[in-house]
Amino acid sequence: MKKISWLISAGMVMMLAACGTSKENAAPDSSESEEILPISVELTVPENAEVNETIVMETVVTQGEEQVDDANEVVYEIWEEGKKEESYKVETSNEGKGLYKAETSFEHDGQFHIQVHVTARDMHTMPEKVVTVGNGGNYTVEEGHEHGGDHEHGHSEGFSMHFMEPEAPAAGKSTDLVTHLQMNNEPLEKAEVRYEIWKDGQEKHDWVDAEEATKGEYQSSFTFQEAGEYTVKIHVKDDNGLHEHEEKTVEVK
Repeated sequence: MKKISWLISAGMVMMLAACGTSKENAAPDSSESEEILPISVELTVPENAEVNETIVMETVVTQGEEQVDDANEVVYEIWEEGKKEESYKVETSNEGKGLYKAETSFEHDGQFHIQVHVTARDMHTMPEKVVTVGNGGNYTVEEGHEHGGDHEHGHSEGFSMHFMEPEAPAAGKSTDLVTHLQMNNEPLEKAEVRYEIWKDGQEKHDWVDAEEATKGEYQSSFTFQEAGEYTVKIHVKDDNGLHEHEEKTVEVK
């Protein structure tokens, strides 16, 4: 019996030693050591265009040295200087090799902003450029007017906001609210973001705080109690004196 006990004990020691050795020699978990590269977006548009001229907008999306052909969304948002609330969107065609293209034209002189919204591989970025059409519409940014007319105050220089339209929001169900913020084409981090929400025709306003899930992406959730049209107003502040807001309409079924 003593011999058997001794053999069992020796065997257990050898097993423990083997386990310890295998753990020490095991390769590190690649999921822990592998760095996730950010997506890179190159937007190309002409600096100048003529009235009614068709221009080509091109965006190349890469991640490291890899061309990204599986982006979830690549869409162009276009607006005239001082008229962000009247922006419109143009869908792109996926040309392969990371290239996404679209065309547009402009009906009159002016300064037009072209911003591409790219969502790919759980990341979002939205670079922006300006196209001068015709004589530029005689718009003076410093004076804040065009042809002598007043315009509503736009966003701070370099600031961009993109509210992701909720997918099929339904009454009584939790709806994700997601907003991406950028400053000078870089994610705006550590901002204070709040959603102000109200149903058209009602005085009650609900307030929801958002949390920064990833760099420049602010998320929250809200349950719309009734079907109908709601206004979602995004309020943004930061420690550098930034104070911006933008209203969006959400149709709840």
